[in-house]
Amino acid sequence: MFEVGAVLAVSLGRSAVSAFIDLMGSLTARKALSAQHATLNASAAPGRPWLDLSFQLYGIAFGLAPVLLVAYLLSREGASLRTLGADRTRPWWDLGRGAAVAAVIGGSGLGLYLAAHAAGAALTVVPTTLPPVWWRIPVLIASAFQNAALEEVVVLGYLLRRFKQAGLTDSGSDVLSALIRGSYHLYQGFGGFIGNLVMGLIFARLYRRWGRVMPLLVAHGLIDTVAFVGYVLLAPHVSWLPH
Repeated sequence: MFEVGAVLAVSLGRSAVSAFIDLMGSLTARKALSAQHATLNASAAPGRPWLDLSFQLYGIAFGLAPVLLVAYLLSREGASLRTLGADRTRPWWDLGRGAAVAAVIGGSGLGLYLAAHAAGAALTVVPTTLPPVWWRIPVLIASAFQNAALEEVVVLGYLLRRFKQAGLTDSGSDVLSALIRGSYHLYQGFGGFIGNLVMGLIFARLYRRWGRVMPLLVAHGLIDTVAFVGYVLLAPHVSWLPH
C-alpha cells in the first residue's frame, strides 16, 4: 500500500489534508459556514486576462499528472488505463450512460447542497470568479473534465484495483474509496463531504457493474460542466442560488 499512499500524497490525498485544514479554519471563523465562500475556479491574475489564461491552462495540464503516474504504474504490471475502462472504445455507450448518471446525480446533488446550505452545514460554493472573457467557458469545461479524469481514474479505477489486490472486500473498498472522495471536498463543509461520499458509493457500484471508468468520468465531467457554466449563466438572474 506504499504505492497507493505515494500516489495520494501527490494528488487527492494532499487535497484531502488541505480541505480538512480549510474546514477547521471555517469552523473556527467568527461567522456561520453558510456566510463563508469556497471558490472552485478562481482568477489567478485579475485584470490580466492573458496571464490568467496561462495560469488556468497550466493548472489544468499539470492537474492531469497523477493520471499519467497511474498509467505508468499500471504499465509496470502489464496493464494500462484500458484495463480500467478509461478509453474511447465505446464512446456512445459511455456517453449515454454518463449522461443518465449525470442527470440523476447532478439534480440530487444540487438539492442536497441547497438543503445543507440552508441548514448552515455548507459554505457558499462559488463555481467561478473568472472574468467575462472569451476563454472563460472553454476553460471551465476543460477544468470540469480535468477534475473528472483525475478523480475517476485515481479514486475509482486505480484505488479499487489496488484495494482488491491488497485483499480488501468489495464493500470495504467501496466505502474507503468514497470516504477519500468525500474528504477532499471538506473545504465545502459537511454538505460537500456527505454529497461526495454518497456519489462515491454509487459510482463504485456502477463501476463494478459496468467494468468501465469512462461513463462515470463522462458523468462527472457533465455534472461539473453544468455546475460551472450554469453558474455563469444563471447566478445573475436567479435569487434562490446562493452566491
